[in-house]
Amino acid sequence: MELSYSEEERAFQQEVREWLADNLPADIAEAGRAGDGLTKEMMERWHALLNSKGWLATTWPVEFGGPGWTPVERHIFEEECCRAYAPRIVPFGLSMLGPVLQAFGSKEQQDHYLPRILSGDDWWCQGYSEPGAGSDLASLKTRAVREGDHYVINGQKTWTTLGQHANKIFCLVRTSTEGKPQEGISFILVDLDTPGIEMRPIKLIEGGHEVNEVFFTDVKVPAENLVGEENKGWTIAKYLLTHERTNIAGVGFSMQALEEVKALARKVKRGGRPLIENPLFAARIARAEIQLEAMKITNLRMLFQAQSQGAPGPETSILKIKGTVIHQELRDLARRALGPAAAPFPGHVSDGNIVFGPPDTAHNAARYFNNRKTSIFGGSNEIQRNILTKTMLEM
Repeated sequence: MELSYSEEERAFQQEVREWLADNLPADIAEAGRAGDGLTKEMMERWHALLNSKGWLATTWPVEFGGPGWTPVERHIFEEECCRAYAPRIVPFGLSMLGPVLQAFGSKEQQDHYLPRILSGDDWWCQGYSEPGAGSDLASLKTRAVREGDHYVINGQKTWTTLGQHANKIFCLVRTSTEGKPQEGISFILVDLDTPGIEMRPIKLIEGGHEVNEVFFTDVKVPAENLVGEENKGWTIAKYLLTHERTNIAGVGFSMQALEEVKALARKVKRGGRPLIENPLFAARIARAEIQLEAMKITNLRMLFQAQSQGAPGPETSILKIKGTVIHQELRDLARRALGPAAAPFPGHVSDGNIVFGPPDTAHNAARYFNNRKTSIFGGSNEIQRNILTKTMLEM
């Protein structure tokens, strides 16, 4: 594997950079730069622009509508999008369900759902975690009972990201209590307009509404919405989670955060000198940058492996752990650089939302608090270390 870009890859990088400069709407880029304000309409508009260019489903094979990029080209595209403050495409349909349907779905499911993911007609969300089954996902209790040509679902899901915008949800449900817990789980697709579904917002620590809890009461779902075989959903769940964990790593977003921290440290002064000249602070930035460079190389190795093997392996847990730790460290450095300016003004509330400090620093507190969750979702980092121990280190 080459660690430097070829002439063709540099040409591709320039093509992406120029296209983003000409086509990324200014209001969307500004919302991304500020760290908040991205509306559903903005996300859908950016989705449509990428789809019209053929650059939306970057990981999909050509036969399913993908661009057929190499792992390096996908890495370059993500890097340039982050540099331009383009928003991350909502991953649940494109990066999670899409690969699952391509690997496990029926021809009918592929023909129906994949084009609708690309067109944006369906906005998917994820129904995995439950109040008593997060990192220990095999403990899930939501039941689906087969009754004729339908399943009847009862239970609850939580931490459903952007579910307030979605019209579909893919769920893990328990279809059997026999044998090991993992052996009785199935993967099913559900229309959120089905009677018996209620979605309630969960407010996060920074005041945002990003996640939800979903309640299912006697929800009837056609049996044809089952993906793969009944009681074989655990295999699909693990397959999907490897894609999710690679996405959570967010190499490009950490590169963006690193540049922001450096710029901030040059601007902020301590004792009459730029903070970047403080040896202790500079050492923390250097340590984070070294770890990020190592992760970039690891990420490329994983992408090449996925290209030859068809799916990422358990090594994606490495990316998930390091990616979230590095990103949290960079947000913490930004918070420390700002000092008191990083904190919200006590009691300052507008329209029910916390208003943070000065406009040029307002997003930092929200980002710091919001990113505390990244080491938990997608399987907590403690669980990822267990996965690595069991699958890669045990003899």
